[in-house]
Amino acid sequence: MNCKLFLWSILMGLAMISCQQRKETSVSMEGDVPQVRVFDKGNKITNANFTGTAWLQMLVDADSLNQNSVGSVTFEPGARTNWHSHPNGQIILTLSGKGFYQEEGSPKRILKKGDAVKCPANTPHWHGASTDEEFVQVAITSRIDGPTQWLDKVTDDIYLK
Repeated sequence: MNCKLFLWSILMGLAMISCQQRKETSVSMEGDVPQVRVFDKGNKITNANFTGTAWLQMLVDADSLNQNSVGSVTFEPGARTNWHSHPNGQIILTLSGKGFYQEEGSPKRILKKGDAVKCPANTPHWHGASTDEEFVQVAITSRIDGPTQWLDKVTDDIYLK
């Protein structure tokens, strides 16, 4: 009898843990395949530096000890940044979906899960989702020599080229 009660307690505990984990996990779609999000979507970006709908979850804010900020950005299909540059460059890590990255004067690159981009300092560039898939990235940006310099919108001609 004690053995049955013990096993029942273990099974109930596992079920509760399993339910709790499912509750805390958010899921997105990559094609027809569900993908577990690494980070929450965060807050909708409402400034004029983006076209379309994008979401930002700040993971690390720059401070006096570590002047790097880290954020997860979720771009809905068609969403993208304006042209911009960073005084100390930026690193982009692709978590899921299909996105684009382009430096001024260079061809547009396609980014997929696992791709990493090292954006050079003071080089105008843009990044965002493809026309048909959500794109999730982590952006690591040094704030040592100042903030991001925001430039013009990326035209549809450039985005679709």
